[in-house]
Amino acid sequence: MLPPGHMGLPILGETITFLWYFKFLRRPDDYINSKRHKYGDGIGMYKTHLFGRPSVIAFLPVTNKFLLRDTESFKYGSAMVDLVGKTSLSGVHGKAHLRLRGFVSRSINQPNALRRIAILVQPRMISALESWTECHKITFYDEMKKVNFENIGMYFASIKPGPTLDRLKKYLAGVISGLRAYPLNIPGFTFYNALQCRRKTEAIFREELDKRRNNNNRKDQPINDILDGLMNLKDEEGNHLSDTEVLDNITSILLGGFESTVVVTMWAVYYLAQYPKVLQKLRDENMALKKTKSEQLVTSDEILKLEYTMKVVDEAIRLANIAAFVPRVATKDFDYKGYTIPKGWNVILWLRNVHIDPNNFEDPLCFNPDRWNGSMLPENFQAFGAGPRICAGNMLARLQLALFLHHLSTGYKWKLVNPYAKVKYLPHPKPEDGLEITIEKL
Repeated sequence: MLPPGHMGLPILGETITFLWYFKFLRRPDDYINSKRHKYGDGIGMYKTHLFGRPSVIAFLPVTNKFLLRDTESFKYGSAMVDLVGKTSLSGVHGKAHLRLRGFVSRSINQPNALRRIAILVQPRMISALESWTECHKITFYDEMKKVNFENIGMYFASIKPGPTLDRLKKYLAGVISGLRAYPLNIPGFTFYNALQCRRKTEAIFREELDKRRNNNNRKDQPINDILDGLMNLKDEEGNHLSDTEVLDNITSILLGGFESTVVVTMWAVYYLAQYPKVLQKLRDENMALKKTKSEQLVTSDEILKLEYTMKVVDEAIRLANIAAFVPRVATKDFDYKGYTIPKGWNVILWLRNVHIDPNNFEDPLCFNPDRWNGSMLPENFQAFGAGPRICAGNMLARLQLALFLHHLSTGYKWKLVNPYAKVKYLPHPKPEDGLEITIEKL
């Protein structure tokens, strides 16, 4: 027996209804709430037909968690794997995934890696904030995107601002467009262009990889970016990653951080402007750290110990809801509580609902970092996924936001130009004006 739900119109399914709620009404939560009102919560999933495929939408924390943990029955679709890389963390399974995850995690998420990255990214943040005060009014989303990508270029592969970084930015935007497109590998279609952009992105990193291999003095130089880290890491048996694994994983990690950090930072700035008491508590904690320093830069160890700052970070990530949902494909007929998810159906894990459901969070649309005082169920926070495929860069994302908030809160004040701007929800939630702010020094 299939889960309750409605398959919608022939061929189109409920895609028009989905777009109506997300793009035109701009009330995305009403889409899932209308189903909850009609069918009840029951097993936490509904059948539907979206984006050309029969699908199941899972929306309750316990259901999402169960499905996210079963990485054999529910995998990424072949189109997504083609774009992120067959030997990337998203493309491999079982023992291969465990081995690769260890490599990637040590490269971007372990204390030593975080310490290097923290020192590397701050100068660009500091100089950007300084330059923004000279402009006085900026579109925060656009300006933060420049900062983030220049930092990504540096700590991924020591690529400085210039033509190569500009090409990389263009190609990555093309790949991301393909992740949201119907997978038609035919010239003229978005997915075809995305595959071409993927190959061009890989070519940039392959050229850099070959350059380093041909540099005889490279062995005497310290590992100071992620490409170096991936090239030099060894497993317990002394084996290195293959070139394909290095290229697939640096590309997939870069895709993961391309826009997500920008979006969550934008919403943190928005909410702090709307909640001055929260901003003052954040500022007080960071000012106390700043007074103990003789230099501008802070370490990852120092910033990650700031309890209230990290609560602000997690609350911003919760409310930003960067990924409204994540897709999987059922690899076999799967039974769950008496209902069947047929093989080949899409499984859409509706993460957004988890974070704004009043059953999971009291007054969920309120920006309240104090809610993170320890009484919360871990399964109610799924911004980074869950189970063995939880985002390998989750600590890196949290660190970057905390570092930016440190320098912003201790040196600057800002106001929203359009505090009641409407929000666009596709492809990511974003104020219509890109978050225009006025900013000046304290």
